[in-house]
Amino acid sequence: MRIRFGECVLDSATRELFVRGAPVHVQPKAFQFLELLLENRPRAVSKLEIHERLWPGTFVSDGTLTSLLVEVRNVIGDEARQPRYVRTVHRFGYAFCGNAEEARQTATAGPARRRACWILHAGKRIPLDPGETVIGRDPGAGVFIDDPSVSRRHAKIVVTEEDATLEDLGSKNGTHLADRKVEGQAALEDGARIRVGTIALTFRMFLLPDSTQTAVDP
Repeated sequence: MRIRFGECVLDSATRELFVRGAPVHVQPKAFQFLELLLENRPRAVSKLEIHERLWPGTFVSDGTLTSLLVEVRNVIGDEARQPRYVRTVHRFGYAFCGNAEEARQTATAGPARRRACWILHAGKRIPLDPGETVIGRDPGAGVFIDDPSVSRRHAKIVVTEEDATLEDLGSKNGTHLADRKVEGQAALEDGARIRVGTIALTFRMFLLPDSTQTAVDP
């Protein structure tokens, strides 16, 4: 299972959690906790089920589970008062409440991938992992843009080993590549100017020489 939510990707096969394209450290039980919630989304998972999955045959206090929740929220950028991803179901358990989608698996992943891609927006650099990244006003979008001219799921960028493409998702105000409205899929090149609604973005792509060399931002 390889699931993308917001700027995070959880990979069950490699047991890794990526935030903004970089692997982050979480203790194994915290990883299992987040993985369990993602597997069962949007169903609420009871504390009993969580205990049986994480600590089978062992008694642990609810405080231990609370500590895992705090660690997970800190790593993925979630807040208890206004949760974007993990919702507390009082006197029952927890549920994953954000938008999440399967991330396409590629033959090369992480540092060994052949292309490093990112979006430049409002002075920020947003890495694009291999697979599909949604651009929109939905807080769970990989490229989140809080602007009324942008639809909740406005467009998507798909990065593969071979290329990168842009596709409109039926947005109200359209998606443009340079000055051309995007119909269907459009190929992206380094430096491509994208406009979603009234918001301008720049797509950057750097080809990695090989897995033993360090990529330098051009």
